Amino acid sequence: MSKITIIGSGNIGLSLARGLVNKAYCKADDITLTRRSLKSLSEEAANGFKVSDNNKVAIYDAEVIVLAVLPQQLKKVLEEIAPAVSPEKQIVVSVVSGVTCADVRDKLGNNMQVIRAMPNTAIAIGQSMTCIASDNASDEQLNRVKQLFETVGAVVTINEDLMTSATALCACGIAFFLRSIRAASQGGVEIGFHAHDALKMAVQTAKGAADLLLQTQSHPESEIDKVTSPKGCTIAGLNEMEHNGFSSAFIKGIKLSALKAGGLYND
Repeated sequence: MSKITIIGSGNIGLSLARGLVNKAYCKADDITLTRRSLKSLSEEAANGFKVSDNNKVAIYDAEVIVLAVLPQQLKKVLEEIAPAVSPEKQIVVSVVSGVTCADVRDKLGNNMQVIRAMPNTAIAIGQSMTCIASDNASDEQLNRVKQLFETVGAVVTINEDLMTSATALCACGIAFFLRSIRAASQGGVEIGFHAHDALKMAVQTAKGAADLLLQTQSHPESEIDKVTSPKGCTIAGLNEMEHNGFSSAFIKGIKLSALKAGGLYND
């Protein structure tokens, strides 16, 4: 079983760790979590994870090193671990937005195999959409990392130049869909439902829509056509949303997030 060190145990790092254990990919004590303040990891330590505030020491026996810090923190972290990494025995997986494989190798050495991965927070429940890419990793290592993330959701392998776009669509995107569900629930309250009922109805309706597409492999518009009748209430609501820029606003938000994600490392 792989020994995994996750450097930067914030939302994504902890989500990955919990997801891997929940899906029985590995045991908690196969994973070392690092953070500057160990107090923040007291619950994880009690649940069997190894914890450390020393990144250099934490990667000693790791086969997979996951970089899950903020882009602005990465350079310091890479400088810390550079003397201790072993390119022959270790692979680096970076989930840091806007950071290329070449950026990581610039600090760790050109013979280091680096794979970028962009999961989202649904990884904690095994429902992430994760995109992976590399410019130098072997097919064997790519498959290894793909299998790791497949235990906690769906995986798509893409070209590295699309990773920033993947960040906007999948990682930022989960917040966009959550906000749309929230908006639907608020609309439900305005038309007469109690808030908790409206939210439950909006959440299940959204889940049903997603599952419908996943299980039937159909196109959204073909499913929309099934519920829009001439002069009906559904098409009236859809058109009102479109008149107010619903699709346009969603697309513009994704484009702006992609633009922002591309510059995070150097900001």
